[in-house]
Amino acid sequence: MFSYEFMQNAFMAGTIVSIVAGIVGTFAVARNYTFLTHTLSEIGFAGAAFGLFAGWPALLGMMIATSGASLAIGALESSYTKRDNVTSAISALAIGLGILFLALGHTSTTAATGILFGSVLGISRENLLLLIVLAIFVIVTLLINYRSLRQLSFDEAGIFLQNRQQKAVRYIFLVMIALSVSISSQLVGSLLIFVLVTLPAASAKYYVTATTKLMGLAIIFALFGTWSGLTLAYLTNLPASFFIAMIEVLIYLISVWQFQKNA
Repeated sequence: MFSYEFMQNAFMAGTIVSIVAGIVGTFAVARNYTFLTHTLSEIGFAGAAFGLFAGWPALLGMMIATSGASLAIGALESSYTKRDNVTSAISALAIGLGILFLALGHTSTTAATGILFGSVLGISRENLLLLIVLAIFVIVTLLINYRSLRQLSFDEAGIFLQNRQQKAVRYIFLVMIALSVSISSQLVGSLLIFVLVTLPAASAKYYVTATTKLMGLAIIFALFGTWSGLTLAYLTNLPASFFIAMIEVLIYLISVWQFQKNA
């Protein structure tokens, strides 16, 4: 299996995406940003479709769209507007725009499928290098702001009282979510991004509570689902995103069942 370059690229990309998703997902779940993550995946679909329409790489269009939308949602979140209503409205608009750009650009079925469901088995060395650069940027940014992000996610009132940088940290985190969504789309597509960004972290919280342990276990769950999914995709010639989603959902259901059993 690893004698093929495309499988080597797929496993390296999957490992990178899983690590980023596990780290960012820990804070996203703690902040109750699960719905936002799902919304950004739909916005990413519109951005990727516009990128192809404009002749750009789909990943670039997705990064611009998700980053801009996350900042807009963050600004509206600071007002009296309810966050869920804002994200629902933006989500509906994004889906419509994505369909429009695909139609206007006469995008091929293969390209559209890649946006929606991922195309990790066809990822190139150039795309892999781009993923590595983006992943390093996200991880380094999170590490630099780790203490503030931890307080923001688990003790929002505390950070406000200590340094009054709550708004700036929130914007930084929203952009990191946007970039992690764009990165994860390369593996599972825009429709299933929440599977990697939220489910591993949501499963981990049933076993551990410390932030570093949550991130570590979330990464393990994400890696297990990704590596197993890629292996099954190679053996069966079926979409990797299906197996990754199935495994992550199964891990989550087992985690919930185990927690309820021991409660």
